[in-house]
Amino acid sequence: MNRVCCIFSPLSQLFSRVEFEAAVQQHKAERHARGFTCWGQFVAVLFCQLGRAHSLREICQGLAASEGKLKHLGVPTAPSRSTLAYANQHRPWQLYQTVFLELLDRCQELAHNGRRKFRFKNKLLSLDATAIDLCATSMTGRSSGPPKEPSSCTCCWIMTAPYPGLR
Repeated sequence: MNRVCCIFSPLSQLFSRVEFEAAVQQHKAERHARGFTCWGQFVAVLFCQLGRAHSLREICQGLAASEGKLKHLGVPTAPSRSTLAYANQHRPWQLYQTVFLELLDRCQELAHNGRRKFRFKNKLLSLDATAIDLCATSMTGRSSGPPKEPSSCTCCWIMTAPYPGLR
């Protein structure tokens, strides 16, 4: 049997629901809310960051695809785009600043309470998987060199232009 782990479970354990609800009450963030809670918005924002979603449609469809797992996080249903957009526009940003500062304090406390410095057991390697997209004007069939007219595609010309100092 395959075991599937949700990444939201360990992340949601980092944030105390009691402290989160206290911050919601402090900032009066759910003053006029009906149904869609600040916690639901927070889960949607976490999903957006972890899933690298670029639009409200991606967020809402991704949450709707995993709606059964959302109930374990305290979110009964996936929000619609209009609900999420309204919440993003009208909920106070200070709520999430407070949540971040509480998490930062907890992390700093854990770091200072340790008897020894944190170290990785094995050698740590970092890989950069950044993709650089060139536009279609540089794909003219020429084997090398920048485009003939630099003004036609400045970004591609800068990236492919030979630098005099580097050989």
